[in-house]
Amino acid sequence: MTDIEIAQKNVMVPVSEVAAKIGLTEKDLDFYGSYKAKINFEKLNSLQSSEKRGKLVLVTAMTPTAAGEGKSTVTIALGDGLNKIGKKTVIALREPSLGPCFGIKGGACGGGYAQVVPMEDINLHFTGDIHAITAANNLMAALIDNHLQQGNVLNIDPRTISWKRCVDLNDRSLRNVIIGLGSRVDGIPRETHFQISVASEIMAIVCLSKNISELKEKISRIIIGQTYTKENVTFGQLNCTGAVAALLKDAIRPNLVQTLEKNPAFIHGGPFANIAHGCNSINATLCALATGDYVVTEAGFAPMICLPNIAFNSSDKRARRSLWFFVILAGSTIQLSLIFTIYACKRLISTGRMSEVCTNSQMIRYCGLVFSKYSRIFLRHSSGIKIRVFASSRFGLILAKGLTLQ
Repeated sequence: MTDIEIAQKNVMVPVSEVAAKIGLTEKDLDFYGSYKAKINFEKLNSLQSSEKRGKLVLVTAMTPTAAGEGKSTVTIALGDGLNKIGKKTVIALREPSLGPCFGIKGGACGGGYAQVVPMEDINLHFTGDIHAITAANNLMAALIDNHLQQGNVLNIDPRTISWKRCVDLNDRSLRNVIIGLGSRVDGIPRETHFQISVASEIMAIVCLSKNISELKEKISRIIIGQTYTKENVTFGQLNCTGAVAALLKDAIRPNLVQTLEKNPAFIHGGPFANIAHGCNSINATLCALATGDYVVTEAGFAPMICLPNIAFNSSDKRARRSLWFFVILAGSTIQLSLIFTIYACKRLISTGRMSEVCTNSQMIRYCGLVFSKYSRIFLRHSSGIKIRVFASSRFGLILAKGLTLQ
């Protein structure tokens, strides 16, 4: 069966039942139908300040490929595997972007029998977080151009405006555009650019903000351009931060769904790793750490980018200290990447931020002969269908047993 056939044949349970496994009640949730929910602000604040912190397992990969490397699939498989052997585990993932979903890569809900559901909803509009981020980003762009039109009190040089519009699709024809054409009431003509929504600075800020106050503070500090005298201009100087934050009031709350095995998964935020921190929101991670004994999460693009951001520069020290295990999917690796990752992992261990490192070669040693006969398939097909079927059937359980030996 294909991934979508497997997902559609699955019988989901109400998300309230999934929430109950990690101590959440219906009063803690705002429901988006029967199978999706957001954590409400009261419970979110409680989980953020909780002293309980589970162990964080980070899954990432070496060299990115057009089809992906199976990070989400392995993350879900490992989470299900840990739950299968009796470890209370919560999964935390990024939200899929519509651009890759309609491109060669496809969706980002895992594969085979290691998927999060409802898969179609998550891959498309989900709870509207990315749409809210798109609207907020473009509201900022509209306010900047309106300021130019209405007299430009801040003396902004239009040639220096760095803030881009965005759309959550792959549309290369919008990368470089001229706006403001037409009559005098149609704006100031200038060159500008579009980017995909998940590459927006607003996406990164949403994922690094624990509450509305932090969100507004970070938005206000965004540099949008320079004056004619080459002084930086921040968005806060337009006095419109509150309007932008209002569009994001629900987008900063984590979403709760389930795996095919009915295990809890927080899916929230989706910044790209080559331009931001490349992992789910800090709120999703904190909620998962406060409700599970183990948390399995993923970080994208490549370890030399994601590892410093996750391990060294996390916006929450408690989340950073929780990092316990590192799983690297090593497909077609670059030697420099491997050297950097080993150095970074050694630094993590030496500073006490992580107890052990797990690369493919070490997985074999940890998991024994049962796993070693599969290792060649895993290494050779780390971005193809074989890893999806393999990872979702036995890999998660085998790797989970290997993890718990540490």
